Amino acid sequence: MTQNVTVVMGQIDPIVGDISGNVDLIIEAANRAKNEKQADIIVFPEMTVTGYPPEDLLLREGLYAQIDDALNRLCDELTDIACVVGYPMMDELGERFNMAAWIEKGMIQASYIKQNLPNYSVFDEQRYFTAGHNPCVVEFNGIKFGILICEDIWKITPSTQAKDAGADVILNLNASPFSEEKHQDRIATVQRRVNEIKKPIIYVNQVGGQDDLVFDGGSFAMCADGEVCVQSPEFKTDLTPVNLLKQADSVVMLEGQKASLFDGEARVYEALKLGVKDYVEKNGFPGVLLGLSGGIDSALTLAVAVDALGADKVEAVMMPFRYTAEISKEDAAMQASIMGVQYQSIPIENMYIAFEGALASSFDGAEADLTEENLQARIRGTLLMAISNKAGKMVLATSNKSEVAVGYSTLYGDMVGGFSPLKDVPKTLVYRLAKYRNSISQCIPERVITRPPSAELRPDQVDQDSLPDYDVLDEIIKQYIKLDKTPAEIVALGFAEDVVRKVVRLIDRSEYKRRQSAPGIKITRRAFGRDRRYPITSYYSEM
Repeated sequence: MTQNVTVVMGQIDPIVGDISGNVDLIIEAANRAKNEKQADIIVFPEMTVTGYPPEDLLLREGLYAQIDDALNRLCDELTDIACVVGYPMMDELGERFNMAAWIEKGMIQASYIKQNLPNYSVFDEQRYFTAGHNPCVVEFNGIKFGILICEDIWKITPSTQAKDAGADVILNLNASPFSEEKHQDRIATVQRRVNEIKKPIIYVNQVGGQDDLVFDGGSFAMCADGEVCVQSPEFKTDLTPVNLLKQADSVVMLEGQKASLFDGEARVYEALKLGVKDYVEKNGFPGVLLGLSGGIDSALTLAVAVDALGADKVEAVMMPFRYTAEISKEDAAMQASIMGVQYQSIPIENMYIAFEGALASSFDGAEADLTEENLQARIRGTLLMAISNKAGKMVLATSNKSEVAVGYSTLYGDMVGGFSPLKDVPKTLVYRLAKYRNSISQCIPERVITRPPSAELRPDQVDQDSLPDYDVLDEIIKQYIKLDKTPAEIVALGFAEDVVRKVVRLIDRSEYKRRQSAPGIKITRRAFGRDRRYPITSYYSEM
């Protein structure tokens, strides 16, 4: 007898800790899936009930009473569709588990405990959870579904267990954060599992921004031959149906919707947009403001902010000084006009003179140095924070990863802000992203992209007065930060030893600045903060 089952991949954007609101999202999505997609089953991402990652909220006992209420509500309201949903559980002994529940006909019919608990990069699950060991297989309309959670699919044992327990299809619930190469890694990993167990796999991923993480969605269903049969879109919520056909002893996954995917700079740009949008909106800010200097970093930050939030929620402030070039003023005003944002110019000359006068006795007899440059940046930071306090808007910091790595920024100056969109974006990628954004519509003045970068804190200053060319700097940073190469190994790649030593020394001694910087969107495999955790006080050296 032939059986048809429609499984919908419920790619939704939960908010961490908003258990009631997340249940609303689950119920709304399930009802839409039933009514609009004729779904029999809907599968949601890992820990959808709480949102992911809840971090130390998992240590709060009160959380679990709310989760119990949430599961009871799902059982009460989802009576005409089967629902697979992720959540954390704490037992009577105080042990916690990363769980998935199969809810059907008003009750939890089966549950599964995640077996492989990642404890690397951004993941810290062994801090919170106890691992499971057993498979979970549920039969529905003649098809047996095995349930796995995220990291389980990256190891062979859980999927093999599910197959041996009779599973025809694997449902894999995920909260897999974005990095540039992550989608291809997921496809390759699921292909390996499919080739091993010869069963189709449905991979459902979370979407949305959560602090410095972005979840890119991109859920997909892979046939038993290793081909992607169904593909959800990236960076947006979606209900994507997967049609299964049971014939005799085999289950066939039918070809379905295949959303186009982003690539290269386009994929990174979409991640930045979503990260900014969700951080601002989920934290309840009415809008953002930033210092628009006429340079490339603030220009790209403005473009991302407007594309993410709309021009009406973005304000740009130019704060010129005696060293600010006329073309910087012109280009900043031009971009603000093109993008339709609120814009003002506040000269800082008189404020700087007042500070100089107040500090004259403290600075008596000392030569001008970096102090005076930092003073300019701190005046600008003070102005931005004052406007932020008055208007309630959040300040966006505009530093890029190259600057963050080597400390080429001023504490309490250009580092001020509640969020830093480009924090994990190397300078060379900043330029590529600016060109990509202009390929959609010209919004960043061409001179901003082509002129030498400068902080404009002293006469005729350019960044390369203090730093190597960004092509060189970014590659050294990549080798040292992302690939953990030693200075000697980097020199062996052909880089000048004195340059490598200088860059590594700057990276090592700038940890104290990074600890005080705003959170920013993770887009690479090795971002500062969650991914790379080094002590501030350390005498360790490889030079």
